[in-house]
Amino acid sequence: MLGKDEELVTETAAAVCLVALVELPDAAVEAGQRYEDTVLALLPRHGGHLERRLRTDDGRTEVHVIRFDTRAGYEGFLTDPERTALRASLGEAAPQTRVLEVHEV
Repeated sequence: MLGKDEELVTETAAAVCLVALVELPDAAVEAGQRYEDTVLALLPRHGGHLERRLRTDDGRTEVHVIRFDTRAGYEGFLTDPERTALRASLGEAAPQTRVLEVHEV
């Protein structure tokens, strides 16, 4: 049987921490921001938590620090039908996102 500290390490090891660099198209900054508002609100249904949301002064770039309790939660978020339908509806106006998996050092 695992001790309390060992359980904590196991749970932490299963978590996924991401940094998303989101570029919004010049012609669709407001639409991109609304999209981000909507999809970030979906995080809790997949065990995700928005830890930080930062935006540049021109509003064209956002940086999100997101943590998921599990990798399965992250994968569920990526395939969430509401998220994918909304992204498809934006077409060329959809934000360009680079996602980096990170960890504490």
